[in-house]
Amino acid sequence: MPKRLLIVGNGPLSRDFSAEVDAADFVIRFNEPKASIGMSGVRTDRLIMANSGKPMQRRLEDPALLESPIFRATKELMFAYHPHIIARYFRRPNILSRLKGRRTDWTLPAIEKFGGAGKEIRIMPPQFYMEGCRLLGVPADKMHEVFPSTGFFGIWHALEHYSAQEWRIEVCGFSWQGWQRHAWADERRWVGEQVDQGRIVLIDEGVN
Repeated sequence: MPKRLLIVGNGPLSRDFSAEVDAADFVIRFNEPKASIGMSGVRTDRLIMANSGKPMQRRLEDPALLESPIFRATKELMFAYHPHIIARYFRRPNILSRLKGRRTDWTLPAIEKFGGAGKEIRIMPPQFYMEGCRLLGVPADKMHEVFPSTGFFGIWHALEHYSAQEWRIEVCGFSWQGWQRHAWADERRWVGEQVDQGRIVLIDEGVN
């Protein structure tokens, strides 16, 4: 019988999945799980984060994050964007924003804070990001404008590293909405193709 890998998105869930999540053999989450709090348990083997821009700055400045049940349960942090990718494709804040302390790349401060909290940290190589863009059909001239989401990277990475013979990969909590610079339609199409091929099982489509 295959082991269960459960990928929990940040969208709202249609029912309480806590028992299924906490009973899984491996659980992947993203950034700041909020909508599913109280409905998806706490088990977190890997928390994938976007280590750039205002969202990461907010997390680093939030003292409650380190004490949250899901963060405390996290065994490994994965940063989806290599600093070389951030420097090459991500927009820098304007001068006024930089004077307020904003920056594009928060990798080193995040390593200091989260590593200091005892978390194992993995930074994905530039090739990982480039291949993700290729899979979604993001053309080279649009890579300064369109950015694959951490959710997409988490699902793709799981498919690449956990064999179908040994693992059943289940997905819930993805509404394919949010930041306008993510290619939501393309990501939803790609995931649909994986479902049709039997590579992943969509156990909940969330609540729009």
